[in-house]
Amino acid sequence: MDAILHLFTEFMESIVSLRNCNIFIDKHLVLSDVNFNINKGEFIYLIGKTGTGKSSLLKTLYGELPLTEGEGQIDEFDLQKLKRKQVPFLRRKLGIVFQDFQLLTDRSVAENLIFVMKATGWKDKNKMKERIEEVLEKVGLSTKSFKMPYELSGGEQQRVAIARALINDPVLILADEPTGNLDPETSENILKLLADISKSGRAVLMATHDYTQMNTYGNRTVRCEGGKVLEGPMSVNAPKPPLQEND
Repeated sequence: MDAILHLFTEFMESIVSLRNCNIFIDKHLVLSDVNFNINKGEFIYLIGKTGTGKSSLLKTLYGELPLTEGEGQIDEFDLQKLKRKQVPFLRRKLGIVFQDFQLLTDRSVAENLIFVMKATGWKDKNKMKERIEEVLEKVGLSTKSFKMPYELSGGEQQRVAIARALINDPVLILADEPTGNLDPETSENILKLLADISKSGRAVLMATHDYTQMNTYGNRTVRCEGGKVLEGPMSVNAPKPPLQEND
């Protein structure tokens, strides 16, 4: 019984904690009084209309926007005390997946991964090769390492982007509209892959406008609405946010 309780406690370990946070773009308040936790192994949908602050919340988590008011913690990093020179180290703890893949089009799949590995301090070529094989197998692309991005489908390119996000064994995957450019069947496959990743103990926070798959994958929804971060699905008559931004 004690062993089961220990495993449950470990599984629910908090990776992200925001307390009484106000999030700004320049001096304009975007989200106020944000209280938000992400636990190990959670798959969370981040929803909200365009301009409600989803992108600002993600940018705060990966250090693009400084946190100046409130308390924020990701793993061992204190977001309010985070210095610019620490941001690359924070991002090694995170895997970031974008809607438009952001692959280097003049390099093969393997070379895209090698580029990230060298930028984050990998040096041993044998270990790099082994890790590339591991992440490509995990995303179902073990035979595609030599392919160029333009030789891959949109779904395959997004799988490469997810493999890239997994390279440094992150505690949290931040996925910003990862299915936005994909057809419904491919989108479902990508969502299943992200759900499987969360079951391995990593947390996944996925910003999305597509609510069709939310009952299948993930068990928690967080929404940006009226300048707040709230639990649960969208309300019908939401107030306008304090600042419109491109989400």
